[in-house]
Amino acid sequence: MKFIAAGVFVLLTAIAGLHIAWGLGLRWPAADERELVATVIGARQRAQLPGLGQCIVAAAAIFGAGCVALLMSGVVPPMLPQTLLTGAGVIALAIFALRGVAAYLPAWRNVFSQQPFARYDQWFYAPFCLLVAVVFAALLIERLRA
Repeated sequence: MKFIAAGVFVLLTAIAGLHIAWGLGLRWPAADERELVATVIGARQRAQLPGLGQCIVAAAAIFGAGCVALLMSGVVPPMLPQTLLTGAGVIALAIFALRGVAAYLPAWRNVFSQQPFARYDQWFYAPFCLLVAVVFAALLIERLRA
C-alpha cells in the first residue's frame, strides 16, 4: 500500500504543480487561455482561467490530499492525531468519489459540456478521481483493521 500511496502523492503533486503553473500564466497543454479553459474547465460561460489565488488554493488542496495518502500509509510518520488523520482520509475519499461520480451526472454535463473537457472528463479526469477514491478507501480499511 505504501508504494501505491507514494504513487498517488507523486501524481497529485504533479497536478498541484500544474494548477500553480496555470495560475502563473502557463497555457500548456493548450495554445492559448481560451483553449485551456475549454480543456481543463469546460464551462461554456467561462472564458478565463481562475486567478493565481484560486489556483494556489486548488493546488494546496490537491497537494494536501497527496500528503494525507503518505501519512495514512505510513510512508511518512503521522504528525497528526490518528482521529484527525482518519477524518482527513474520509474527507479526501468523499471529495474524490463525488468528483468522479459527478462527471457522469446530467446536471454536471449541463454545466461542463464544452469540448474537449467533456470528453476528457469522462475518459480521464473522472476515472482518475475514482481511482484515487479507491486508494483512499483501501487506506482507510487498512487503518481500521490495524
